Amino acid sequence: MSTYAKDIEAASKLRDAHGSSWNAINPEYVARMRAQNRFKTGLDIARYTADIMRKDMENYDRDSSKYTQSLGCWHGFIGQQKMISIKKHFEGNTDRRYLYLSGWMVAALRSEFGPLPDQSMHEKTSVANLIEELYTFLRQADARELGGLFRELDAAREAGDEAAEKAVQDQIDNHVTHVVPIIADIDAGFGNAEATYLLAKKMIEAGACCIQIENQVSDEKQCGHQDGKVTVPHEEFLSKIRAVRYAFLELGVDNGVIVARTDSLGAGLTKQIAVTHEPGDLGDQYNAFLDCEEVADADLANGDVVIKRDGKLLRPKRLASNLFQFRKGTGEARCILDSVTSLQSGADLIWIETEKPHVRQIGAMMDEIRKQVPDAKLVYNNSPSFNWTLNFRQQVFDAWKEEGKDVSAYDRDKLMSAEYDDTELSAAADAKIRTFQEDASREAGIFHHLITLPTYHTAALSTDNLAREYFGDKGMLGYVEGVQRKEIREQIACVKHQNMAGSDMGDDHKEYFAGEAALKAGGKNNTMNQFG
Repeated sequence: MSTYAKDIEAASKLRDAHGSSWNAINPEYVARMRAQNRFKTGLDIARYTADIMRKDMENYDRDSSKYTQSLGCWHGFIGQQKMISIKKHFEGNTDRRYLYLSGWMVAALRSEFGPLPDQSMHEKTSVANLIEELYTFLRQADARELGGLFRELDAAREAGDEAAEKAVQDQIDNHVTHVVPIIADIDAGFGNAEATYLLAKKMIEAGACCIQIENQVSDEKQCGHQDGKVTVPHEEFLSKIRAVRYAFLELGVDNGVIVARTDSLGAGLTKQIAVTHEPGDLGDQYNAFLDCEEVADADLANGDVVIKRDGKLLRPKRLASNLFQFRKGTGEARCILDSVTSLQSGADLIWIETEKPHVRQIGAMMDEIRKQVPDAKLVYNNSPSFNWTLNFRQQVFDAWKEEGKDVSAYDRDKLMSAEYDDTELSAAADAKIRTFQEDASREAGIFHHLITLPTYHTAALSTDNLAREYFGDKGMLGYVEGVQRKEIREQIACVKHQNMAGSDMGDDHKEYFAGEAALKAGGKNNTMNQFG
């Protein structure tokens, strides 16, 4: 017996137990409302989606072609439309397709202060609020889709079409939810480990099954693709990883997933010299990357900070900002150590923020990490901060040159130029971009590919196109031709914006509650009927 049928039976028994005063309650309407409200709390969602992620991770370990993907979404409606589109284009299947919540977009688009840089200056609870909003919209997408199926079921029954009724009932019984995992960005934790724990709890209670945290100094946090990044010693970062794990376990999300991000590749500074107790311990390894000069007692100046290593006094180079710098060229080694220690201390996945999308660079670091953690897996930012066209054209140029192929027709420094768009080199670069995710998952251990800010850019681009046409010579045709006609032709669900906003569901509830006396919005005078 399906869940739907069980709910009808349970509601029937409950109605009968309450006698005639409940006669107006229709058990099937109860079952419908329960189906439309499958997830009661954010914790229900977190537990459900955590299991999905764990299963996907296991499948990837067996077959690297089973990598997962997501797009960053900055509003519940954007996340909802993304998942509706995925179900539409991929036969109702949402497998291995997640949502990403970007701290960058929260700062730029969701702060009460207005647009802010990605420096953790926005209200910390705005992240949890966005998680809750995203899942509210995804749950509404479920309710809307099921509502349409219920109306189809009623129509089939009214027409006496048993085959159609059975087919629709099968869709209801096997409905695929729009609710999928969210990888949620907690930045550097917004404070100490206790602050990280408290915020993690809010995010998990809102529905997050996966939290991403980075090893920057919380109050010096920078976007991973900007300069001026400052990292913390490992023990401080590991205490925050443990804080997130405790938050998951306290709330009963035992399968919660932690992504440990290292910014060490682009971070040349540290605020602290690590505590070390003996040669070779984790603090000593961190300090070994510091840019130091050997000094004698007589060379010490007032206020100098020194460390003793291998019997020598070393003075780390301290900047006017009171920060210490690492030796140049140590970024990859630091990323490897960061990743290994994170995975050995409770993280499930790692994220290495790179300066370019290069499979061999990423793969070389993963090879070293997997020597110590064989099943290490990456979450990778397919970032809009990369100039993908230029990067891959240059990679092809360099490969061709190394192979001895004639590249005299190309200027490497100007490969972004439109004059190269229809060339053999451009076609080869685009082919590499197209297969980048597949190649990197196979060769560099990338389990999850995400684009942090795609919907920020698509919103800007589509708005620019509409503004140019509508306020220009095309006038209203600019909207009709560029938006509405495309929505109709491409069967975009929100062309019926009243339906998308819940009007039909409201009508259903009016009928449940008031029967024939219900005043419905979806009658013959509803202009949405023009869209069929």
